[in-house]
Amino acid sequence: DQRLVAALGAASGVAEEFRRLRTRILHPAAGTRPARTILVVSAAPGEGKTFVCAGLAISLAQGVEEHALAVDCDLRHPSLAAMFGLDNDQLGLADHLRDGVDLGRLIRKSGLDKLSVIPSGAPPANPAELLGSEKLAAMIREVAARYPDRYILIDSPPLQMAAETAILAGLVDGVVLVVRAGKSRRDDVGQLVETIGPDKIIGVVFNAYRSSPLERRLSGAYGGDYYYSRDQQR
Repeated sequence: DQRLVAALGAASGVAEEFRRLRTRILHPAAGTRPARTILVVSAAPGEGKTFVCAGLAISLAQGVEEHALAVDCDLRHPSLAAMFGLDNDQLGLADHLRDGVDLGRLIRKSGLDKLSVIPSGAPPANPAELLGSEKLAAMIREVAARYPDRYILIDSPPLQMAAETAILAGLVDGVVLVVRAGKSRRDDVGQLVETIGPDKIIGVVFNAYRSSPLERRLSGAYGGDYYYSRDQQR
């Protein structure tokens, strides 16, 4: 996706914000282990969660030692694979959950060093049943165990579209919440935080938000978990 490439150019402000979020993930508070499985979620569609998931995966893979695996769990409206120029018509997560296809057959090269992708596969007829099944929990455990050198980034369905998002949040180490400036409703975001649990949230990305220099200085000074990206809607 050319927009992704342009936005994440090494000198771009967006890339710098992703590096800040990466640092927060790799170096959490003292006594806390880094989250290895991370869910990226928003309250409603169109708030930019897929862009953030892809951008964070790229930023992690650009680290000195880190590898990343991005997984598209938005079986209703998948778009993560397209961010990396991949086709969802090939085998994907839905094939594993429905037919038991081995995970090793699903992993695709992203075109970037140290970053691979598991597409969703063709949209299934029963996404809620697949994402709400024990097979999903087993899949996340298997991926984490099979690829211990990788950070697992999971693109989740938005909470308003899928009740099973709450189940997904309970299966991962941490959650990155995406909030779109001027679009996300306060009540919806509050419900999402309540559903996930505030202790599970390791970062909040304000998408399409133009922060002032003062806000940026304060954010850095006080170590807040708030990050900013430009106008991306996926």
